[in-house]
Amino acid sequence: MTGHSEKNKTKREQPIPRGIPTVRMMAMPADTNWLGDIFGGWLMSHADIAGAVLAYRRAEGKVVTVAVNNFLFLEPVFIGDIVSFYAEIDQIGTTSITMNIDILSERPDVAGPYENIRVATANITYVHIDADGNPDKVK
Repeated sequence: MTGHSEKNKTKREQPIPRGIPTVRMMAMPADTNWLGDIFGGWLMSHADIAGAVLAYRRAEGKVVTVAVNNFLFLEPVFIGDIVSFYAEIDQIGTTSITMNIDILSERPDVAGPYENIRVATANITYVHIDADGNPDKVK
């Protein structure tokens, strides 16, 4: 099941991704929900990883997720979509880093060679921790 509808086949303006590309995955049949499109938890999990990659680099050490402040699903993701997760720093606190995650889906078989569609956005907060698991200052 591809899940691509006729309304999705109209050419859209290509969104410009915001942030640094940190994760790219192909949506597979095992990632679907009972309706046949990609399970929202799959997107959330990869968005969390994407934000953590950049937060880890910025903090120069271990980070843990403390809050998903916002997660907005804009469009469905289908089997075969190549999903890219872009992260950018939203705010840096004493021990925390809040990231904006921009999620785009590349659909190779829709309206030409490919089409990028913004499928979700998220705002996630991470805390930098020391070796004992206690909050540590962000450098």
